Parts: sequence; structure tokens; C-alpha cells
Amino acid sequence: MSETLLPKTICWVGGLDGWIEMIDQTLLPGELKVLACHDVETLWEAIRNLRVRGAPAIGIAAAMGVVLGIRDSRSSGEFFDNLAGVCSYLAGSRPTAVNLFWALDRMRARAEALRGADLKVLKQAMLAEAQAIRDEDAATCRAIGEVGQSLIADGAVLVTHCNAGGLATSEYGTALAPMFRAHELGRRFKVYADETRPLLQGSRLTAWELARAGIDVTILCDNMVGHLMSRTQVSLVITGADRIASNGDTANKIGTYGLAILAKAHNVPFYVAAPRSTFDRTLADGSMIPIEERPADEVRKGFGRLTAPEGVACYNPAFDVTPAALIRGIITEVGLVSPVTPGNIRKIFTDEACNEPERR
Repeated sequence: MSETLLPKTICWVGGLDGWIEMIDQTLLPGELKVLACHDVETLWEAIRNLRVRGAPAIGIAAAMGVVLGIRDSRSSGEFFDNLAGVCSYLAGSRPTAVNLFWALDRMRARAEALRGADLKVLKQAMLAEAQAIRDEDAATCRAIGEVGQSLIADGAVLVTHCNAGGLATSEYGTALAPMFRAHELGRRFKVYADETRPLLQGSRLTAWELARAGIDVTILCDNMVGHLMSRTQVSLVITGADRIASNGDTANKIGTYGLAILAKAHNVPFYVAAPRSTFDRTLADGSMIPIEERPADEVRKGFGRLTAPEGVACYNPAFDVTPAALIRGIITEVGLVSPVTPGNIRKIFTDEACNEPERR
């Protein structure tokens, strides 16, 4: 994948007086534009309005947003007040992607571990921690690609939903990472990318990423997948995830649940690719995952054109939950969780697994 030809999905520019730069994903594929965020309010708007999106990328953005929120603190007391305020503010931007809260918790924990340190030390530690979250995500995505590539045989036919490539992470991606790695290894395969309504992340972003990488990709509308599976020998489905409960129930972009049911009906293996940071082990099952509801005009007036009677109600949940029973395996940076059971999920959080990020 020619990532060097693209700006980074999200990065920090400069030192403590620097800023966040990110690809504005609302403009793709028509325009590739880098958005600069110099304050927390601009970043909140970017997260809320999907200029940056994808669970890992949102987590990175939140961590870097903490740096924006604390860097003007004039005392240690003000630093911790500002830290609490910025974390609370950013936590309200989107409710479903657990990486957002995981990253904010990690930034708070780092600051608490240094309570009593010099103010300059505290500020520098926040910047270093945010950079570490970004760099660790890049390594994690590479490891997910290595773990998952063996599932993709030469000549395979895949289906994916929404976007879980480099645009949804620091680079390389989660669901697309096995595809990029298999392609690098010389395998040739075909990918069908769901359009992913109502905001078309599949056709606007996933197809753009795969085509740039030289991977054979075809877009289809979300309601065409059943027909495709009835007529074509689909090898497997791989999607990303925004939050995974302790039992393996997985929240992902709306439409994923229906895709998993179709895969089950046609005996197509359904896989989820996600880092361990996407697991929310405080939740017993998917019924406890909060589901974000988006504005009605995303359905009624998508991309500015009225496609439904003005004023008609629209139901617009951004995510749905796929039960663990429908998931053949979860591809993580430390190995494949299969079958998806609470016990097998616990194994990837053992001391041994946590100390071996490259283990397959």
C-alpha cells in the first residue's frame, strides 16, 4: 500500500505549541484535504461530524485533544481541572466507539501517575502519551494484518462493510489490514465493498483505499449482498468494530448485523478485525452497548439533496450489534479469537498475551 503518497490520517505537528492535522474524510473521494485543529472545539466538531472517524482514529484524536486542552495550564491545579474538563467534553462527542473512552482514561491515568510532578513534566507527558497511542495503533494494525492475512487465499472473494482501513486508524487499518497484507504477499482476490448507507463510507472511503492499493474492488448497495451471496461463492466477510462486549457481541456500523445474518444463511464465515482496545470488558453483552443516533437529515437529505418528504420522521442509528454466535472469529493483534467465547476473549488479555504484541 502506497501510504507514503498520502498524508497521515491523523498526526500531531510540532511540540506542545503544535496542533492536530487530519484528513477531512467528509470530502473524500472528491477532495483530499488536510484539516488543522488548533483547539478542542474544532476537534470536537471534527469527531462529531465524522471528519475523523473509525474507533482507533477517534481514540487517537481524543488523546491528542487532551494535549490541546491542558497545554495552556498555568499551575498543576489548573492542569488537573483542565484535564477533567477536556476529557468530559470530548467524551460527549460520540457515545459508541469505546476507543474514545479508552484513550481518555489512559491519558487521565498517565497524568495521575505523575501527580505532584513539575507542570512542564505533566504537559510533556501528555504529548508523549498521545504520540505513543498513535504509534502503538500503527503497530497494532500491522499485527492485525499479519494475523488475518492467512484467511485470504489466492482467488478469494471477500465482502466488507463501512470503512476500517487506514482512514479509520493511524494507518493500514483493521478490517482492511489483512487485505493489504495478503496483497503485499502477492495474492490476488476480489473485494465487494458495501456502499454503507446513509453516509456511504464504503463507496467513498473503502473503495478509494482499496483501489489506491491496487486491490480489485467492486461497490454494491447494502441491499444487494444477499443476492450476491446466492449467486457468487463468497469466501469470507471481514468487518471492523467500534465496541466489543465481554462475550464477543460486536457493535459496528449499521447494517453489519444484517450482513452477518446473510453470511450465516449462506454458510459464509464472518470475521471481525479489531485491536484489544476495542473490547469493553465492563459490558457483559451487546445489549449494554450504547447506540448513537444520528440526525434525521443524514437520511432525509443525504449530501444536501432531499430524498424523502420534508418533515417525515427518519430512524437513523449509527451502529447495530452483531451477536457473538454469528462471528466465526475476531482478528486481534495477538491472534485469532475463535470460537468467540468469553473464555477465549479472556485469554488475549493474559499477561503472556499482553507482553507479546506480535504473537500469532
